[in-house]
Parts: sequence; C-alpha cells; structure tokens
Amino acid sequence: MKNPCYAEYMAMLSEQGEIFNKTHFIFRGDSIILQKGNLPDESVVRRCLEHQIAEDWFAEPEYDYSALLLEKDAPNPAGCEDMHLREFFWKMREKDELKKYIALSARAKGLLNFRKSRRFCSICGAPLEDDKTFTARTCTKCRHQFFPQLEPAIIVLVSRGDEILLARHLNRTHTFYSCIAGFVELGETIENAVVREIKEETGLDVKDVRYVASQSWPFPDQLMLAFRAEYTGGEIKIQTDEILDAQFFKRDDLPQTPPPGSVAWNLIHESF
Repeated sequence: MKNPCYAEYMAMLSEQGEIFNKTHFIFRGDSIILQKGNLPDESVVRRCLEHQIAEDWFAEPEYDYSALLLEKDAPNPAGCEDMHLREFFWKMREKDELKKYIALSARAKGLLNFRKSRRFCSICGAPLEDDKTFTARTCTKCRHQFFPQLEPAIIVLVSRGDEILLARHLNRTHTFYSCIAGFVELGETIENAVVREIKEETGLDVKDVRYVASQSWPFPDQLMLAFRAEYTGGEIKIQTDEILDAQFFKRDDLPQTPPPGSVAWNLIHESF
C-alpha cells in the first residue's frame, strides 16, 4: 500500500504504463464515481489530483489499481456521476469479467476507511505512515504496527413454512423490511451469534442454522456472514430500542425490501 506524492505518482504511471494504469476507483462517501457507466480512466484521476479535490488516495501496484477519496463537497469530474456502492456491486454481477471489481472495490474502500481512521498512534500519539512491507500503518515514533480490522456481522433469514421473518429497524433512514442482523460478540461462535440476535430482537427460537455466503461490506468495515434458519417456536416480541416492527410475510407477498446489491436482497430473493 503506497501513497506517493503527485509527482511520484505521475512518474510511476509513465514508468509502469498499462500495468499500473489498469483500474481506478474513486469514492465519495458510500458512492463510487463512474465515467459514462464505467470505471474512470487515468485522466479523471489526474484531474482530481491536479485540482486538489482528493481527501486521500493510494495505490496498490501489486493489485493493479489506485483508489481515491473525493472531499465531501467536491464536484464530480466532468462526464462522471455517482453510484451507490450497493448498486455498483449488483451491476458488476451482470458479467463474469466484471465480478472481480466487487472484491477489489470493497478492498479499496475498506483501506481508505482504514487510512482515515488510523492517522495517529493510539499508544504514543505520533503520526502513522504506510508500512513498507505489510498492508498496515506503522507509527513513525514507536514503530507499532496497526493492521486493518474487520467487524464480523451475521445476517439471517428465518423461515416458517412458506413465510419468512423480516423486520423494520429503528435506527435507519429507510422504510424497508430486512433480515435480522447483528455483530458477533467476543467469545461466541458465529452460529451462537445467529441464535442470540434472533432471540434478542424478536423473541423467537430457531434451529438448523445454515451458512449461505459472505460479502465484504465496507460501510465502514464489516464482513457480512449470511445464514438461513428455521423457526421452532415463540411469539414475536420486538426489541424496541432496535426494531420498529417484525412479522412473518408470505414469500409471494413481501413488503418493500432492501435494494439489489445487498446481502439481504440476495437472501430474501434466493439469489445466492
């Protein structure tokens, strides 16, 4: 992970040419910047750096990409538009040759998040710099290393015959219903986290907890682990400080659900 100055960056482009120059990710918040529906080319990256509208950027030549974070209020480069990363993930699924950009863009966004949150050493307070060997940041004074950390989270679809359990969460700006989800706590297995979250948020008991798939979710640094489970008993009693409503819905009569591109959508619509 390297973060050379602009002059060094241009020298690297000139020296390494097409190899280094292959893929560029530009982000603002939780959106990715596209150029006519595609990833931006080198000229867009150059303009962002030249006009100093980038909050941060770095390159990983070994993965053939660079990543740039626009300042919050910076205008889009000419000919470019925003797309939420969730939608971008979905779009990249449409063609096999594009699927590689799902993981790569999630890595790029996750490392930008890491760099933003890890600027100073939590031990001695000195500035951090990119490690020359590892994907890490190293203290310029005490030389302590800090590595990116993932927060494992479970998301589960509970079935009861031809019905599925969906909930509307309290601290969200959207109005759709989604699956039960939560973070894995210290000392528990992922399977135990599934059972606990369902019990805490809805009061229901489940069995046959089955792993389905995973998805990197850099909002800011989660790894979503998707499961299915079968209802065994209990009456719905929501955790009112987290859930507004929870119900079993017929699969052919669902409320508004999360948009495509999310692991919840894939679970609900059996798209894995």
